[in-house]
Amino acid sequence: MPGGTQRSTTPRDLAADPQSWPHAGLADHPQARVVQALARTLVEQMAEQGLSLRQVAALSGVNRQAITNLLQGSSWPDVFTVSRLEDGLGVALWPGASGPASAVR
Repeated sequence: MPGGTQRSTTPRDLAADPQSWPHAGLADHPQARVVQALARTLVEQMAEQGLSLRQVAALSGVNRQAITNLLQGSSWPDVFTVSRLEDGLGVALWPGASGPASAVR
């Protein structure tokens, strides 16, 4: 499995100060920085669109616990989860993307 045992450590646990996730410094782990950026963007979009966790789950079809895990940095989200969240919210969550990846043809 890609990532192997490295995935047993959560993105949040790789932060210099896990308590300040998703704004903590992540010096030497680019993949954890991607998850951190996804979490920050999701939080921003939820606030901007006035959405609760329950509403995001309903719009995206992603389980509330999976969303919570992403927001807390306690899991490594898969591409299915990120894509469903992007489609449900109608925005890009992936760093540097201009729109939901599923819209790219």
